[in-house]
Amino acid sequence: MQEQLTPDFGDYELLDTGDFEKLERFGRYVTRRPEPQAIWRRSLAEEEWRRTADASFRRDARSDERGEWRLAPGMPDRWVVEYAYKRMRLRMRLGLTSFKHVGIFPEQAANWDYVTDLIRSAGREIRLLNLFAYTGGATLAAAAAGASVTHVDASKGMVNWAKENAAVSGLSDKPIRWLVDDCTKFVEREIRRGNHYDAIIMD
Repeated sequence: MQEQLTPDFGDYELLDTGDFEKLERFGRYVTRRPEPQAIWRRSLAEEEWRRTADASFRRDARSDERGEWRLAPGMPDRWVVEYAYKRMRLRMRLGLTSFKHVGIFPEQAANWDYVTDLIRSAGREIRLLNLFAYTGGATLAAAAAGASVTHVDASKGMVNWAKENAAVSGLSDKPIRWLVDDCTKFVEREIRRGNHYDAIIMD
């Protein structure tokens, strides 16, 4: 018997892993990128990987993290995927970054569902703090469920990306406070100010 540990995510599919790489479908497009934890052998042949991938990340020999993407004809550098759970409908803009990320960690969908259920069952408004909040998947899920969210990340680019995701998800009118700040320093100031939250997300 096979047990699925992650929720259904129609716009995402892990096609294959192995030999320190992963092949994934995000919406219409397939990416190929490094995965240090995939120490086993691939299931699909190299020819299949090459044929399937719309964008392949090649690491810079001088850097462990950075590199460049090689794109097949017609592959955009930005596109949108959708995620649905019960009454929640999220849309997130993806992009090809120089450090191999695309702007989403699909395995976090289980946490988005968990946060959604907790907030909806609370019976009152929840104040939530999302630290190291990246492009805002958890922020969007919490806001869509009715929480008042403070979103904190040290990267201005990531906070702006999260705002884009809120806009394309139709959540720009929700009570989300967007902050570019060092998370540790922000929390220290919140403690001194006596500010409290019902829930804190740290990833």
